[in-house]
Amino acid sequence: MSAALAAALLFSAAAVLPAAEEEAPTTEQVRAAMVKGVQYLLGAQNKDGSWGGVKNATFSSGFANPATYHCWTVGTTALAAQALLQVGKQVGEEERAFVAADRGIDYLVAHARLLRPADWDTDNVWGLIYGETALARAIQHPRYAGGEKEQVLRMAAQAMLEGLRKYQSPRGGWGYYADADSAWRPDWATSFTTAAAVLALVDARAAGLDVDEKMYRAAVRAVEGAHLPSGAYDYSVQAVPDHLRRESINQIKGSLGRIQVGNLALARAGGELRAGDLEWGVEQFFQHHKFLDVARNKPIPHEAYYANAAYFYFFGHYYASQVIASLPAPARVRFAPLLHREIIKCQQQDGSMWDFWIASCARPYGTSFGVMALANTLPLEP
Repeated sequence: MSAALAAALLFSAAAVLPAAEEEAPTTEQVRAAMVKGVQYLLGAQNKDGSWGGVKNATFSSGFANPATYHCWTVGTTALAAQALLQVGKQVGEEERAFVAADRGIDYLVAHARLLRPADWDTDNVWGLIYGETALARAIQHPRYAGGEKEQVLRMAAQAMLEGLRKYQSPRGGWGYYADADSAWRPDWATSFTTAAAVLALVDARAAGLDVDEKMYRAAVRAVEGAHLPSGAYDYSVQAVPDHLRRESINQIKGSLGRIQVGNLALARAGGELRAGDLEWGVEQFFQHHKFLDVARNKPIPHEAYYANAAYFYFFGHYYASQVIASLPAPARVRFAPLLHREIIKCQQQDGSMWDFWIASCARPYGTSFGVMALANTLPLEP
């Protein structure tokens, strides 16, 4: 064997060796990260009770207008209020967290009827999806259940359900853009937006809200239709998937942030899901995690390998945490420390977390996703 060939083989072998495992965060470190995250959210709330806004916006008027940022603010506020209701007591900030959540919930009630920002822009669906989720969970929370606010929350949640029904595409899903020259009903939908909406509808049904059965079933079918034979999810809800070249966004490595929410939605909604898909999806998530890492904090959507976008980082980890929480104890103990490490490494000195800079909503939504993901996967003990 020549020296050159031997060197090449040695290099190839070294290239496929797994990197040494970093030490997993302890339970105390995870809780400390949750405390810092909650403290950041408490300090970042706006005077009107919301989180986020148009401050330090990076997108030009050609991509978003003030109404778009308002819709993102509603969605960010919903995530922050939900996080404080879920985690406040766990981190010893129950009183402050619940008071802040009250103000956030009031903001959602006041802005429950979200219209599309433009003829081509349907980003209002993000406010409707996460607003519906937050209100449905608040209705079931001991702070509001049976109280004087419950009926107000139910009315606002029903208004958001009506918004979702209005903006559902003919294929049963939801997207954030539309053909400006088509009919009023949006024609385009994405698998991950639709899956997040399905989970919001599941929460709404659990809260006893009136969920249109036709809308619900069409949404579940849309997610099922986007589930590809490989286990990945098509980016769009369409009859025939496209972009199936080797480095496509519809390959598994480009679908990492969509697989978790898609599988979770089908599992919780009783959709068609193959045995073992949940655990398989989490396996893929961590095996190919570097493709999420390289996309995080990049300013241009889909500029990374396999067209991954930065905004899938905390979105994907949040839904992965819920999948992990649903797995048998041995799998939870195996995957939870991996998730904790990938979230905590992103935390800033001020306790915030972010993956994609849109405007001042970037840190609150990332922190809310991150804190809830940590909480969902504790305790570590079987």
